[in-house]
Amino acid sequence: MYDVLIIGSGAAGLTAALNAKENGLKVAILSKTYPTHSQTVQAQGGINAVLYEDDDSVDIHTQDTYKASCGLANKENINFMCKNAKDTILWLDKIGVPFTKNKNSKIAQRKFGGTKKIRTCYSSDYTGLKIVHTLFDQCIKNDVEFLNEHILLELIIDNNVCLGVIAFDIIEGIVKEFKAKSTILATGGYAGIYTNFTTNSFSNTADGLAVSLNAGVNLSNIEFVQFHPTALVNSNILVSESARGEGGYLLDQNEKRFVDELKPRDEVARAIYKKIKNNEKVYLDLRHLGLEKINSLMPQEKRLALEFSNIKLEHELLPINPAAHYSMGGIKTDINSNTNINSLYACGEVAQASIHGANRLGGNSLLEIVIFGKVAGVNASNNAKEIKNNKDKESNEFKKQKQYIKEIYTYTNEINFYESKEYLGKLFFDNVGLFRNEENLQLVINKLDEIKSKIPKMGILDKSIEYNKNLVDFLEFLNMIEIAEVIAKTAKNRKESRGAHYRDDYPEESKSYEKNSLIKKVDNKLILSFEDVL
Repeated sequence: MYDVLIIGSGAAGLTAALNAKENGLKVAILSKTYPTHSQTVQAQGGINAVLYEDDDSVDIHTQDTYKASCGLANKENINFMCKNAKDTILWLDKIGVPFTKNKNSKIAQRKFGGTKKIRTCYSSDYTGLKIVHTLFDQCIKNDVEFLNEHILLELIIDNNVCLGVIAFDIIEGIVKEFKAKSTILATGGYAGIYTNFTTNSFSNTADGLAVSLNAGVNLSNIEFVQFHPTALVNSNILVSESARGEGGYLLDQNEKRFVDELKPRDEVARAIYKKIKNNEKVYLDLRHLGLEKINSLMPQEKRLALEFSNIKLEHELLPINPAAHYSMGGIKTDINSNTNINSLYACGEVAQASIHGANRLGGNSLLEIVIFGKVAGVNASNNAKEIKNNKDKESNEFKKQKQYIKEIYTYTNEINFYESKEYLGKLFFDNVGLFRNEENLQLVINKLDEIKSKIPKMGILDKSIEYNKNLVDFLEFLNMIEIAEVIAKTAKNRKESRGAHYRDDYPEESKSYEKNSLIKKVDNKLILSFEDVL
C-alpha cells in the first residue's frame, strides 16, 4: 500500500512526487518507460515567468494566456499559474536547473509567439531535458520509489473512490495490483496518435486518458490538438520555437517571408500547411543569426538539423513542416488537480486544468506541469494522511485484467496492427489535422468503427511472456484507437473554428460554442456535451 502513487515520470510526475515526499509519506512513481524518456525532455525552448517587472507583469502574462485560449480557460486558474511562475523558476534554479544567464548573471529570457513581452526562461535549447534530469536527481536523493516499465491497465474504483491501479509489468510479463491512498495521473498527452506526423515520442499513446475514460473519469476539450509549425521534413523531429524567438525567419520557396513568425502557433502552422498543400516548400532560415549565436543558443537544433536533414543551419535553409505536438484537452480537473473521482488527481499534459483552452502559448506547458505537479503532490499527500490503510482482498479489476491479457494471446493475427497504426496516423493528419470538416470527420469515425471491429483479428505474433514488446505495442494501439474516436467525435460536435480546432465548413468562432466540451463513458457509450467555462 502506497500513500501516494504517481503514474508517469515526466516533470509533472516528478514534481508531484517530490512535494508528496515532503509530507514524509510512502511515495512511488509507476511509469511505462523511464524519466529521461518522458515527453518533457522534448520541450526545448523554455518556461515562462515574469521575473523582471520593469515592463512586464503577472496581469499581462495572464492576459496573453487567456487571449490564446480563445475564451476556453478560467482566468483565476491562469492567474494562479502566472502568479506562481517566478517562485517556480527560482525553485528550479535553486535545486540545480542550469538556466542560461545573461551578462548580469541573471536568468536570461527570450520572446515566444503570441506574447507581448520577453518572459521565456531557458537552458540553451535543452530546457525540458535539464528540468527532468534535475527533478529526477532530487527524487533519487529523496528516496522516491520508481516502478519503471509498467504500463497502466485500469484504475481500481470503488464507490467513486480510487484505491490504486492495475498495471502490466513489462519485464516479468504479468499483471500486478498497486493499492494507494491517493493516485495521481501524470501520463502525458495524446498527440502521439498522429503516428509519423507528430513530434511526440513513440511511447506517447494516450494510455492514461483511455484508462481514465473507461473508469468513469470525465475528459474535456479533447478536440484541441496543437500542431507545431516547425518540425523537420520526413522525420518530424521538433525544431523549437526558440529558433523563431531568437530571430529565425519562415520563408517560402521563393525565399520570401509570408507570415509573422511569432503569431500564435495555430495561425503560423496553418499558414505553413497551406503552402505545403499547394505543393510549395517552406523553410526555416537562421543563416543571418551567425554561427556563434546558433552554437550558443540553439546547439541542439544545429545538431538535429545536421544529423537528420544534413543541413548546416549557418549556411543553408532548413525544410520544415507542421506536426501534431501538444494536447490542450485531457482529464477534467479543478485548480486543486481534483478529478470527478475521489482520491484521484491529474496534472501535466494529461489534465485539462482550464489553462490553455483552445490554444497553448509556447513556454506555458513546462510552467503548468511544474506548478500543477506541486499542487497535485501536496493535495494528494494531504488526502492520504486522512485515509486509513485499506487491506481488502484483491480487486475485481485485478482479476478482470489478468483474464483480459490471457484473452489477447488468443487473438488471431490476420491483420497487422502496426500497419493499422500507421494508417491511423495519416488518416488523422489528413482529416483531423490543421483543417477539418463534417465530411472528413465522419469518414474518420466510420474508419475507426471498421478498425475496432477487426481488433480480435489483429493479435500478437509473439506469444512469449517476459518482455513482450509486441504485446505492449498492441495495448498502446488499443488506447490510441479509444482516444482517436473521442478526438474525431468531439471535433465533429464542435461546429465552429476556435484556436487549434479549425473547420473550413465553419470558419468563424461562434459565441454559442464558447464552452468546454465534456466527455464521459456510460454503459460503454460515449456521452458528449458542452458546459460553461468555470
